[in-house]
Amino acid sequence: MDLTHLLYLHGFRSSPGSAKAQRMAAWAAGQPGLTFACPQLPPSPLDAMALVHRLVAGWPAEGAAVIGSSLGGFYATALAEQPAHRGWRVAVLNPAVDPARDLARHIGTLTAWHDPTLKFDFTAQHVAELAALTPPARLTRPLRYYALIAKGDELLDWREMLARYAGCDGEVVEGSDHGLTDFEAHLPGLLRHLQG
Repeated sequence: MDLTHLLYLHGFRSSPGSAKAQRMAAWAAGQPGLTFACPQLPPSPLDAMALVHRLVAGWPAEGAAVIGSSLGGFYATALAEQPAHRGWRVAVLNPAVDPARDLARHIGTLTAWHDPTLKFDFTAQHVAELAALTPPARLTRPLRYYALIAKGDELLDWREMLARYAGCDGEVVEGSDHGLTDFEAHLPGLLRHLQG
């Protein structure tokens, strides 16, 4: 499959300035003719998904792919399970499985990881929006997914990720961390999947 369009969705409190997003942007810049998008996602999950839908409105049903890290993995799955995008390839990196549950304790004024001067309010309404976006329990064509899961993730339970993405392509990494600081080592397998 020729990869013509690639979307990268960052995680909670993250940005297009994250190391993984920057690495994918650099890779995409070296691919002639590849359309790459990595938007700054707003705190509201509904607004985030609306932004994503506007971005990919003209993208093809085949030949496109989405990568999502952490909360972005949840968004990527929600997007890929919609009928218009079921031909897309998907890569999830330490994906959030139940963010409504996990992020309920983070309600309040928060800062961005990469720029502590950027503050935003995360509300109970946002938690409710996450719950409403939860994709179906059964993935459509699991083999189009690539799940990169680190056992050393200090924020999310790798066993829960593995159960959610059972039957998918991918890799379970001994050690590492939530941010996948060893991302470069795992990039070849991920790219093989997306270009498969």
